[in-house]
Amino acid sequence: MIERHTETGFVPGESAVPVTGKVFGQEELSAAVQASLDFWLTSGPYTAKFESRFAKTVGMRHAFMVNSGSSANLLALTALTSSKLGERALKSGDEVLTVAAGFPTTVTPILQNGLVPVYVDVDLATYVANDQALEAAIGPKTKAIMMAHTLGNPFNVDLVEKLAKEHDLWVIEDSCDALGGTYRGKNLGTIGDLSTFSFYPAHHITTGEGGAVLAKKVAMKPIIESFRDWGRDCWCAPGCDNTCLKRYDWKLGQLPEGFDHKYTYSHIGYNLKSGDIQAAIGLAQLDRLESFVELRRRNWNYLLKGLTDLNEFLLLPNSTEHSDPSWFGFAMTVRDGSPKTRNEIVQALNERKIATRLLFGGNLLRQPAFAGTVRRVHGELTNTDIVMNNTFWIGVWPGLSIPMLDYMIESIHQILGKGK
Repeated sequence: MIERHTETGFVPGESAVPVTGKVFGQEELSAAVQASLDFWLTSGPYTAKFESRFAKTVGMRHAFMVNSGSSANLLALTALTSSKLGERALKSGDEVLTVAAGFPTTVTPILQNGLVPVYVDVDLATYVANDQALEAAIGPKTKAIMMAHTLGNPFNVDLVEKLAKEHDLWVIEDSCDALGGTYRGKNLGTIGDLSTFSFYPAHHITTGEGGAVLAKKVAMKPIIESFRDWGRDCWCAPGCDNTCLKRYDWKLGQLPEGFDHKYTYSHIGYNLKSGDIQAAIGLAQLDRLESFVELRRRNWNYLLKGLTDLNEFLLLPNSTEHSDPSWFGFAMTVRDGSPKTRNEIVQALNERKIATRLLFGGNLLRQPAFAGTVRRVHGELTNTDIVMNNTFWIGVWPGLSIPMLDYMIESIHQILGKGK
């Protein structure tokens, strides 16, 4: 069966150069088969093992596996609305600082929870929140910061930690594109009160569909589990009963005394769990993480070196100061003096079978889904609009070979009239 997945040789102009992809082998296939034979299907022993190992890998106290990175974002922010957090619970009308230049599901949980996103502009070349705008945007209703490390590039962690401490803000660190990156030597995903990851095939490790929420404090554990698992008050693991040893002795809400704790609900929750087959694949993928991160960095640096002479036409990316990103993509912004527009470059690359992506939603406030949504915008989103109109990115994922990278570099030179 493994032969079915064996790659053929790369032929420039004929073979596809994907912008993202998955790298796997016999280990992942065997893990998936073994978990299938156990036929647990929903979250179970493999999930518990993956959660424990992933939390240790990143450096957080707890990990909670879910069915996607988008679900992870929804779960993380929703958890902060729990009444169990007392005065610190987020309430309708509270503000959450974020950026409009990104993926929608970093922002949509803010709206879905009746909160107000406060949008600030980004810096070009790093594509993360502008420091001055972020600090100036804080108002009396601001209670949290929720942002992503864009394409793996960290936001200014020093500033975010400073603002959170000074203003008593929650921090949700969307690390879906950043697994393995560091800031001042500290793992990304350990900065926020909560952090989120995605295991979609495009990301640093894959379980197919999957994601995780990570938490620093023990107090968040029952809250996150409750919102993830239908909103129930019970904390029994799947397949277990009466962990508390008083299943029929509770008196909560207006329920009769002795009402089954397994069917008592303390939150308006969801079912966002993942399955054991996904977790088994994830465990095998974690064995490859270090090599994946090394290859992503190698590929990003190779592209930077190969495209440096095109800086007059393309604004090439910079890593955030003090960081060592685990890159998700290589972003470029087409300058005004370029002989080709962003769309012309992207179309020409596509004709050469080189896949590209825009920087996700561009300016989200110009997306149809966000028309008329509640918001506060701090200042002008000038760079966000530039990103929307002029920015695109190409892949750095571990499946890209040096001949593929050379072909991408050569093609961009040719498209811009600078053929080597």
